[in-house]
Amino acid sequence: MAKDVTLTFHGAAGTVTGSCMEFTLNGRSILVDCGLFQGSRSLETLNHRPFDFAPDRIEAVLLTHAHIDHCGLLPKLVAQGFDGPIWCTDATADLLPVMLADSGRIQEMETERHNRRRDRAGEERFEPLYTEQDALRAGEQARPVPMAEWFEPAPGFRARLWNAGHILGSASIELEANGTRIFCSGDLGPDNKAFQPDPDGPTGSDHVICESTYGNRSRKHMTIAQRRDRLEQEIKEAIGRGGNLIIPVFALERTQELLLDIAMLADAGRIPNVPVFVDSPLASRTTEVFARHADTLEDINGTDIFHHPSIHYVEDVAHSIRLNSMSGAIIMAASGMCEAGRIRHHLKHNLFRRESTVLFVGFQAQGSLGRVILEGAERVRISGEDITVRAQIRRIDSYSAHADRDELLEWIAARKPIRGSLILSHGESESRQALADGAQAQDPSLSIEMPQIGESYTLAPGTAARRLNTGRADIAQMTGTDWQNDYADFATSLKRRLNRIENEEKRKKAIAEMRRVLDSYTAFREERKAHNHR
Repeated sequence: MAKDVTLTFHGAAGTVTGSCMEFTLNGRSILVDCGLFQGSRSLETLNHRPFDFAPDRIEAVLLTHAHIDHCGLLPKLVAQGFDGPIWCTDATADLLPVMLADSGRIQEMETERHNRRRDRAGEERFEPLYTEQDALRAGEQARPVPMAEWFEPAPGFRARLWNAGHILGSASIELEANGTRIFCSGDLGPDNKAFQPDPDGPTGSDHVICESTYGNRSRKHMTIAQRRDRLEQEIKEAIGRGGNLIIPVFALERTQELLLDIAMLADAGRIPNVPVFVDSPLASRTTEVFARHADTLEDINGTDIFHHPSIHYVEDVAHSIRLNSMSGAIIMAASGMCEAGRIRHHLKHNLFRRESTVLFVGFQAQGSLGRVILEGAERVRISGEDITVRAQIRRIDSYSAHADRDELLEWIAARKPIRGSLILSHGESESRQALADGAQAQDPSLSIEMPQIGESYTLAPGTAARRLNTGRADIAQMTGTDWQNDYADFATSLKRRLNRIENEEKRKKAIAEMRRVLDSYTAFREERKAHNHR
């Protein structure tokens, strides 16, 4: 006799990255997504821990889209024995090797950088999380499947893909197993988004798993024309200050939307004739994939916006470094949360300049450098240097690739009746709780679950999800800012705060007091260790 479906959350529960859900029926398991954790250094350590399942026993992966927080651990999965298909849309299959190979190169470069320090200290060398070759092998396992067509990813499971409206190729996933209908939203795009049609999906599922990234935020809704008006204003003001306009971008979708709007504004003579540099080899490569799928994109009207004369793609490091001497340019660089890549280089050379502007156009996760800057930090630490923030810090919410609270509630309402439970994933705690409150107000009888990483549920037809075990408390503590964020904030302001103390003697006394406090913690730890060995 077949048992009920079991669902386990291995990521993106209490946080917005590391998306990974395992569905098990009669000993057979499939994954929906297998993403990289991004954000604080503590959270990123989760990428290096062993999987909580045997990779060689996973029969298939169903991939919602090609953002790294949803696909970035696939190379590790493949390197550790997974050899099954990765089911996805055709566009996602084209994007996957591009995105993963770039991630593999980053893993190798960062490991080499860390190992140079460890070699000097005589410490054991690290191994990269995975290599570019692992990434390319993972990309080869992609199996494109058309939207809306049923297929069998593994014995006992049926699935079909629905448009999620998030990025090129993004999909929500409908599953049927042992009479239970489950619908996984993936990441949902907002209404009236450039390039993509509005999200869609079936009604009458037993269980709906919905993202909640912006579950606590309702944006002012803008048409594409209104969004261009706002971007025009930001560009004019930034260039009018005489400095550069630095835009941290996600290489996939956000870059291409900005290029669309900048090209349209430039052609209409609405912005100054300034150079636009896309300083991200990954963004260049993903733009090529967009161009190949141009016939499926809305809003471009047959024009080749990606090869506009004002747009310059920066490939090599030397060209990127030459941008340091420029003023009055628009520089777009990855990563979108400022955690890696060439954007950190440009922030280092522009944040201290009063005439420069940094414009955020995407979500900034807790613990990320982008979030720290956006929340008003006066100084930040980049590549071991303390940088004063004097630049203008600006934000446009209307480029978000995620539905806001109102749109998520509308999407949930459109899925009704939900006969079992609404399960809220992919969100920080305040966002999930706000969305849960809104959904409960709409339907007081609705069963709502907010899982933590490590929690498992039984999913049966027509009945509420039943929790089988609680989540990992140790992991839950890593999902916000960590001690390293606090240290960076403290260290960058320490000298300035000491200088405010009235004289040399009192400054020395303050330093001695800080040392005493640190020594007391060290002494306590040593005493406890000695006690445990008695």
